[in-house]
This record gives sequence, C-alpha cells and structure tokens, in this order.
Amino acid sequence: MVIGITGGIGSGKSTLAKLVRSHGYPVYDTDMEARHLQAEDPWVILQIKKIFGEDIYQNGELNRKAVAQIVFANPTLLKKLTDIVHPAVKQDFQVWKRKFKCEDIIFMESAVLFEGEFDILTDRIILLTASDEIRIQRVINRDNITREQVLARIKNQIPDSKKVLKSDLVINTDNGLPKNVMQLIRGIC
Repeated sequence: MVIGITGGIGSGKSTLAKLVRSHGYPVYDTDMEARHLQAEDPWVILQIKKIFGEDIYQNGELNRKAVAQIVFANPTLLKKLTDIVHPAVKQDFQVWKRKFKCEDIIFMESAVLFEGEFDILTDRIILLTASDEIRIQRVINRDNITREQVLARIKNQIPDSKKVLKSDLVINTDNGLPKNVMQLIRGIC
C-alpha cells in the first residue's frame, strides 16, 4: 500500500515524514528526488536549460532561487518546468518502489501530490492542514524568504478545501502533530 502525505507549504509534511521514517517505514520525498534529478539526470538538465538558458546552472548546480523567482511569477514557465520534472519523478518513484515490494506500507511525501497527479500512484492520502498565518510564519522561519515569496508559492497550490475531498485522513497541525498520529495512520490502512 502506498500512502501519500501532502499539504500546502509549511503544513508539516516533512515533520510527519520524519516521524513515519522513525517508525521504520520507507518514505519517498518527491521534492528531494526532484532536486536530485534536476542536478544529475542529463535529460532533465538539458530540458531545463532549454527553457531557462545555460546560466540557470552555476558550477553544475541549478540556481533554485532564480528558478523559483521566475516560475512562481509566471504560471506558463511553472507548467513547462513541471512537465519536465514530474514525469521524471514518477518514473523514479516506480523504480524506488520496487526496492520495497516486500513492505506492507510505503509512503510518498509530496507538496504537489494533486497538482502533479502523483495521487494516482497512491492507495490512501493523508492531508496536513494549518492556518495560512501559521504556514507563512513556518516557511519564513525555515527558508528565510519574504511573506510575498511564501504567498506566491501558496497561490500556485490547490486550496485545502479541494484537497480535503480527495483525502482519506485530514490532520490539522496548527499545534503540531497529534500524539496519536501513527494510530490515526494505521486507521486508514
């Protein structure tokens, strides 16, 4: 069984994924793997350079800040980027998943589970929610970016009100993860 962990930026996905890992479950992090593919997959790198130019890579590393500034202000370029990266991540997930074919449950953490259509690869979905102000403050503190930059990213995500309808378990994290979160997860299996 593949359980998706999703939620808007700053909702607590990484915190839940870390807890799940500490209980011995494998977790595929789509954001981390996308970064890996953007840094090492020759086809992905070539396609990104075609859109953003050779200079978007500096010393062999993708200038993620520059890309974020560009794509979160331009939905067309964001779509072009995701049309390159998301299929590569889905393919990478399928390869990763085979390593754990003896596991009863594996997890996929993804901020864009629905936006990137990663939900089709899952059997159950956990949605983490938090108030906008709490999420904004968490991201400002974590990433050292401005409120406006956080709001631009939030604007490009599907609202929680729509995600709730497609989720098997919804957990509000305004006060952190509930102490019985693993019990709640086992309840949807």
